[in-house]
Formats: sequence, structure tokens, C-alpha cells
Amino acid sequence: MRMHRILFSTVLFLWPAYAAVAQTFPGYNTSNYAGIHGVISNPASAAGYRYKWDVNIIGADVKGGNTYMKVPKSILFNPPPRNKWVRNQDYFLDTAANRRQNGWGMAEIVMPSVLYAIDEKQSVSFIWRVRASASGGNLPTPLANFFGNDYPNIQYRGKNLNIEKVGVGAHIWNELGFSYARTIHEGYTSRWKAGVTVKLLSGIAAGYAQVANASFVLNDRRNGDITSGTLRYAYSEELDHWQKPYTRNLQLFHNNGAGFDLGVIYEYRPDNGGFGQFEGTDADEYKFRLGLSLNDIGRIKYRKGANNTDLDLRKQDINPNEITYKDNESLKQYSTRLNRYFTPIPGDDSSFVMALPASLQLMGDYNINGRFFVSANAIIALNAGKNGLARTYAMTQVLITPRYETELFGAYMPFVVNHNGQADVGAGFRIGPLVLGSYSLFTTLFQHRINHTDAFVALRINPGMLGKGNKNKGQLGCPVNF
Repeated sequence: MRMHRILFSTVLFLWPAYAAVAQTFPGYNTSNYAGIHGVISNPASAAGYRYKWDVNIIGADVKGGNTYMKVPKSILFNPPPRNKWVRNQDYFLDTAANRRQNGWGMAEIVMPSVLYAIDEKQSVSFIWRVRASASGGNLPTPLANFFGNDYPNIQYRGKNLNIEKVGVGAHIWNELGFSYARTIHEGYTSRWKAGVTVKLLSGIAAGYAQVANASFVLNDRRNGDITSGTLRYAYSEELDHWQKPYTRNLQLFHNNGAGFDLGVIYEYRPDNGGFGQFEGTDADEYKFRLGLSLNDIGRIKYRKGANNTDLDLRKQDINPNEITYKDNESLKQYSTRLNRYFTPIPGDDSSFVMALPASLQLMGDYNINGRFFVSANAIIALNAGKNGLARTYAMTQVLITPRYETELFGAYMPFVVNHNGQADVGAGFRIGPLVLGSYSLFTTLFQHRINHTDAFVALRINPGMLGKGNKNKGQLGCPVNF
């Protein structure tokens, strides 16, 4: 079994787009010292920030995984040569699972970005991110075995197999975000903050594929019949002219789109003593806070590649090996070959719209003693499901993160459970300008074989790192007026 066939099966045809992007910088992102990085999850977090400014120099966050295949940890640093992967040595398949299989991946680079506090009530921010997301899932294990385990799997000879609706989506885009946040109400023991991020989107590349209402039977390794089914697919025309080095494809103000984030935060502050105004900021003088945000609402329109067309898959006497992706074959070559093999469905739609991985994020944060905190976060995918076509999806998951924080140091231990039932324990650290971590660090360390992993790192600077933080938090005046 060649490795490219496993990858082709599990990525291109089998996994319906279901779950990909979660939080950026998880565990650390809701910290009192997250600054510009906190705006990514909830734009309201910038209101009342403790410093005058906060600058991200560079940052990166990468996640990827699946539920079907595990690999030894050594593969991450020393992978076998292409097409030389050996089953039960370099990879292990979960062929006996009584569940559906999923896969996902995301990567983003946070480019130079800045938060500026206009005063103790309001802030503005600019965030530039280059993002990539791919997602799929909800595939019954028997079908995963047919395509991923010794394809074409002769154990299924003579059996009628059905695919109701499966697909995959992938997207790469630039994102320029302009945020405004302010304190909208202060009471004797409470504070409300709200924020919005308006995003100018620049599409780099996108694509999707979906097989629906397909029925097929394998007669032998070289012969099969498809009695019903359609393939709907498209990819952006840029992929027909992909350049090297790949950085040449990261164009701004191309395939323009728009999006936004909205956020609100409530803080319970019983120690204000009837005074709501302070000299400087009092960013962590709350007992608990609650947050809600809508993230990644938006879409980008693309022109389809020249050979893109939907296909009627009905065909007799198919050789399964003739419809798989071949080594070093371009997307244009592969789509041309499929179009000749199956019957094109007439259509005049020369473009498609790719939706962002929209999510609802909920946050609760409890202040134990001013240095020790514990937070809980839930990320809920808003457009997940098998009925979508040109979309990527957020990953639904829950995080609980104890943390310890001072001005120049922070330690974070996220406990994470995602919608696949995978549970992880990780760690993150903030040491001066350096932030790094992984929400699956300890899980990965104590497992011999892994099916998902992640890591993040960033460099940022603010006045506190230069010895210019606000030290005086004395009360300034009269009680708050409602």
C-alpha cells in the first residue's frame, strides 16, 4: 500500500468537511497579559489593557491530526522517504474502531501587529495574519478501511457500499483586522467591555470536493461499478499557476473579501469599594469574568480553475487504480483526467465562495489570588455539518486552564477535550517577550504513537518588558456614577 493512496483517500475524497481551526495560542490567549494576542479570540479583551501599547513581532500556531492513523513520534523529526512508508512500522490504522473518522489541520502566522490604548476605557488594534485551514470528518470506519487500508480492499468484494455525503475543504488567506474595544459600563462591582474586529480578507487559494449519494461495488482489484453518485469539486484558479518559492503566492488585496469578530466581556469586581476609576489600569482586579465572542464571520469569492466541473460518477467496469491521484500530478492534470473518465455535468458557475471557520467562543475566568487563575473556554463550530460545500470549519472543544502570572512570567496548563473525544494536557510559558507552548505537550510526551499534535510560539513587546509598566493603581476620585 503506497502512502500517497492513504493520503489521497483520507484527505481528498473521504472526510466531509467537519472540524479544523480552534483557538490561536490556546491556554495563554485569555491571559491578563495576552495583549494583542487576546484580541484574536475576543476583541473586547483590549479595553482597559494594562499598558499603553503592545506589539506582536512575529508568531506562529500550527495544529494537525486525525482519528484514523497514528505514527511513532520519531516520524515528526525523521520521516521516511516519500512512498516508503511501511504499515505497522511507520503508521498504524485504527481499522477496528466503532465510530466515524475525522481529520483536520491549521496553520497561521501572526505578522507584525499592534494594540494601542487610547485611554483606560478604549483601545484600537491592528492584526495581520496569514492563515491556512483544512478539514474533514464523520466517515464511517468501514469506508475508511476500504479506501485507506490496502486500497482497493478486496475484503469488500461484492458488497454494496454507499456514501451519503462526504467531502473536504481547504483554504489559505491573508487577514487584516482592525479592532476597536471600549468599556461600555462601569458599576460599583461590575464592568462591561465590548469590541469589534473588521477584517479585510485576501484569498490566496481554496478548494473543496464532495461526493454525494454514491453507490458502488468492488468486483475485484481491477474492476468495480459505480451505480449512482455525483462529485462536486472546485479549486481556485491560482492553483493552476502555483509558484515557487511558495511565498510568492501570498498576495495581499487579491480575491478580496470581508469578515468580522464581535466580543463582549463582563467582570465582577467586588473590591472596587465603590470607585471605578483608577490611575493607570486595574486589568486583573476582578474576581471573575465572563466572555462571549463570535469569530470568523465572513467569506471570500474565488474564480474556479479552468477545468473544474461537477461530475456524474455512474460508470461500469472501473479500474480503481485509474481514478487515484498519481505522484507528481498537478491538480490541473488530475482534474482533466477525471473529467475524461466520468461524465461532466453542464453548468455555468465560474466561481465559488469559501466561508471562514465561524465559531462561538465562551470564556469564564476566576481570579484566585491575583497571581493564580483558572479559566474555562468552549469553542463551538457554527457552520459544521455534512450539508456544507465550500467551507472550512472550527473545531468544537472545551479547555480548562490553570495559570500563574506575573508581569514578566506566566505558566499555563490547558486541559483540552475536543469533539472527537480526544483529551490532552499541555503547557505554555510566557518569559519576557517569548511565548511558547502546546496544548498536547504532555499527552505527546507520554504516548509512543500519536495521531495529533500542535505547537505555538510568538515574540511580543510592551512597556512592562522595558521597565515602564504602570505601577500605581491608587484610587483617583469619586464613586462611579451609573
